[in-house]
Amino acid sequence: MKTELLYGKEGLPLTLPDGVFLVEPINLAGLEKDKEAVMNALENPIGTPPLKQMVKATDKVSIVISDITRPTPNHKLVPWLIEELDHVPYENFVIINGTGTHRDQTREEFIGMLGEWVVDNIKIINNSCHDKDTLVNLGKSTFGCDVYLNKDYVESDFRIVTGFIEPHFFAGFSGGPKGIMPGIAGIETIMTFHNARMIGDPRSTWGNMTDNPVQNMTREINQLCKPHFMLNVTLNREKEITNVFAGELYEAHDKGCAFAKEHAMIRCDNRFDVVITSNSGYPLDQNLYQAVKGMSAAHKIVKEGGVIIIASECSDGLPSHGNFSKIFEMADSPEQLLSMINNPEFKMFDQWQVQKQAVIQIWSDIYVYSKLTEEQVAGAMLKNSESIEQTLEKLKDTYGEGMSIAVMPLGPLTIPYVEE
Repeated sequence: MKTELLYGKEGLPLTLPDGVFLVEPINLAGLEKDKEAVMNALENPIGTPPLKQMVKATDKVSIVISDITRPTPNHKLVPWLIEELDHVPYENFVIINGTGTHRDQTREEFIGMLGEWVVDNIKIINNSCHDKDTLVNLGKSTFGCDVYLNKDYVESDFRIVTGFIEPHFFAGFSGGPKGIMPGIAGIETIMTFHNARMIGDPRSTWGNMTDNPVQNMTREINQLCKPHFMLNVTLNREKEITNVFAGELYEAHDKGCAFAKEHAMIRCDNRFDVVITSNSGYPLDQNLYQAVKGMSAAHKIVKEGGVIIIASECSDGLPSHGNFSKIFEMADSPEQLLSMINNPEFKMFDQWQVQKQAVIQIWSDIYVYSKLTEEQVAGAMLKNSESIEQTLEKLKDTYGEGMSIAVMPLGPLTIPYVEE
């Protein structure tokens, strides 16, 4: 069987044994006239008046975007929003890059994300989750923390959030309110959002929007300073727009989640000895931190004691910023990591991603095919794969010639599940 995993910008061709079970979402073609579809959604939104009617020429307008680790087509959506709001002077716009806890983007990266015209003509800022001078305290959350959001966003007259909708490994689905929380939140608020209790709750999982504490918290915090308008899209494997959801935050997002669930959630009859997955290629597979999402998707259908093989380019390393790699140095095993993180007194930036990875590692072995060194992979308590085909051959010694294999070429763009 021949297939190709989404990997970096080029993809990774694979030749796999016959009988491998292919797990991918329903293939949707990109919209032939995506601009027309977006502009129509702005003129005929869900649950609000047309966008242009809602914005005055004197308004300061903030547009929140997702950062470089997400494939949101900001280079299309943002110029189209500005075109629709052509009665608003350019100097009245501010674009806020929803970095959450991720690193800032450079001018060159913004040009790649938004286009040179936008970078040259519109004010753009990175959210600074650690800098309280750039944040506003909006009060207390019922989840037990102060709520800090970006000052430029809070003080703008009209607030727009953009993004794309796909299943998310602990928030149920991405997009919608997640663009604001954690996208442009302060570190204290983000740490509560990602604490061990929230991340470890069984309701905090792929595709679940029913009493999901993570989704509930992001929606509560949005309500304290709600975007006036949401523009989200769904994408296919080529990162083309397949549908548009615009208008009132919760209503439009719910419709988008229902659409994504219908096409991305795939039922499997049984679990597999080995699951091969990608991390959806660039930009999501830029580092190992993000690759936990692909591992988590494969975890849904791998047998206990089985193996996950993930192909994630990791061109940006582990990454070098944050505490992701440092936390692994604080324990000798995944079990020790979980025990440490589950201690209520332990609070460390990036612990949530290590927690998710450790849970998966206790269930199954994980091999990584990437540009990382063997030392880097071993430092994250993972196993290195120099060739996915060769790794499969070696695994026959453990599982025999009849080992069951599934492959997820699109990684977490597909969410498989087994009804057990």
